[in-house]
Amino acid sequence: MYSVGTVNPTIIPPADPRVPPPGDAPSRVRKIIHCDCDCFYASVEMRDDPSLRNRPLAVGGRPDQRGVIATCNYEARRYGVHSAMSSALAMRKCPDLLILPSAMDKYRAASRQIMAIYRDYTRDVEPLSLDEAYLDVSGSELCQGSATLIAREIRRRVYDTVGVTVSAGVAPNKFIAKIASDWNKPDGLFVVRPHEVDAFVAALPVRKLHGVGQVTATRLDRLGIQTCAQLRDWSLIDLHREFGAFGRRLYQLARGIDERPVQADQERKSVSVETTYVTDLTTLEQCADEIRRLVVQLDARIARAGAARAIRKLYVKIRFADFQRTTVECVADATNAQTAVTLLAKGLQRRAQAVRLLGVGVRIDEDTAERHGQFSLFDDEADRNTDNTDEAGGETPAP
Repeated sequence: MYSVGTVNPTIIPPADPRVPPPGDAPSRVRKIIHCDCDCFYASVEMRDDPSLRNRPLAVGGRPDQRGVIATCNYEARRYGVHSAMSSALAMRKCPDLLILPSAMDKYRAASRQIMAIYRDYTRDVEPLSLDEAYLDVSGSELCQGSATLIAREIRRRVYDTVGVTVSAGVAPNKFIAKIASDWNKPDGLFVVRPHEVDAFVAALPVRKLHGVGQVTATRLDRLGIQTCAQLRDWSLIDLHREFGAFGRRLYQLARGIDERPVQADQERKSVSVETTYVTDLTTLEQCADEIRRLVVQLDARIARAGAARAIRKLYVKIRFADFQRTTVECVADATNAQTAVTLLAKGLQRRAQAVRLLGVGVRIDEDTAERHGQFSLFDDEADRNTDNTDEAGGETPAP
């Protein structure tokens, strides 16, 4: 049941001698676990109805009502179905796909059980969504003080108690633990030990770096940078000149440095999705089409978070070609594409400029969220899909 992996240094490039001096990194070696349930909503449904296990299954809205896929099992993914896809397109890709409506109360109950298990091992648990969390077990004496043994035991307990599988990554920081948890999915465990970090990161494609999306990856590729080993050839000054403030972040991540702490029970006050465009948008019609597309993605994120009953405002964010920003919002208890387009039009009237970035989001009523067991979602976000974010600002580059 357990698939434990470690880095094989013989097949990974050697360490870079230009790693910053010890003062640039934390003096205490941390033990971070990233836990991510495998296709969580679908897994809960298959747990409750085992006859669903060997067929393509998704959870989401109805195809005839412009529904969106919130998640799907691995059988459906073989057909190209994925979260945030329209249900109609998913059915075209996989005619035998069974789409179940979401049962948020059931998913929240399972999530509460899982988070309670995590907290048996440490107080430092940072939920990112109902099915994903970071754990800092640096000070734990459980399981002989071994983060690897803790991760193994957590995975076993979650499966035995809740009936869903968890993939986990163990590493000295959040950035590497997140990548490690995806290494042996589904139902896997992958460990990157402190002395393996340098070689592990050197071999990573730059697209794996937190905050690097399509736009930044394309820029890096044009500079001849595809791997972190190649990124290390650039000085901090040169990266800052090329990428601004994000250059320092690139410099650190290429060397496996991520000092972000695990923030226990951090509250999330909004859910949003943004896109940076390679070519600026110049007309209202272009922008409106993009906003409608973003609303579909937003609906999927809201469904994944179980936040639909906690929405109190809808907003549209615009960044113009001159990098000036504006945000327009209104009171709302649900998403609505036409309302979002109306907000967009108001925002575009504020500046006679082409548009570089569009975003749409909702603000969450914390009291309502708390009553319904809502957890924080998409930390920085974008921890959820690292390779879909851009410049560490939660921007999803245009396809």
